[in-house]
Amino acid sequence: MLKIYIDAATKGNPGISGAGVQLIGQQLYQQLSYPLPELTNHQAEFAALELALNEIIAQELHQQNIIVYTDSKLVAQTVDKDYSNNPLFSPYLERIRGLYPYFPLLVIQWLPEKENKGADNLARQGLQKALKLAKKKPK
Repeated sequence: MLKIYIDAATKGNPGISGAGVQLIGQQLYQQLSYPLPELTNHQAEFAALELALNEIIAQELHQQNIIVYTDSKLVAQTVDKDYSNNPLFSPYLERIRGLYPYFPLLVIQWLPEKENKGADNLARQGLQKALKLAKKKPK
């Protein structure tokens, strides 16, 4: 079984964002941080999940049971119910739903923020990367 911890960080809401992903499995421990564009905090959480699932597929780690931990109740509940009436979140859910066939078992589990510190630190690193990129862009 592969355990994945995800989180997002934003500067403002909406604002420039970052995502953090920890992949933990048998003989596997990876820490990944991603810069994201300007998003709401909830959009950034969905983006973190989408990035994590695509990373697993890209690394060909998807042929095993996957449990994803997030401290976003909204993401956990939306994916669990497989429904969102929010037009900001529906595109993420559609793309995430399109990845389901790659996984024999995919579970999304909410956990308290205090238990997600590793992914939180990575998300903050991703935010710092995004802020640096934003400063470099010509206006």
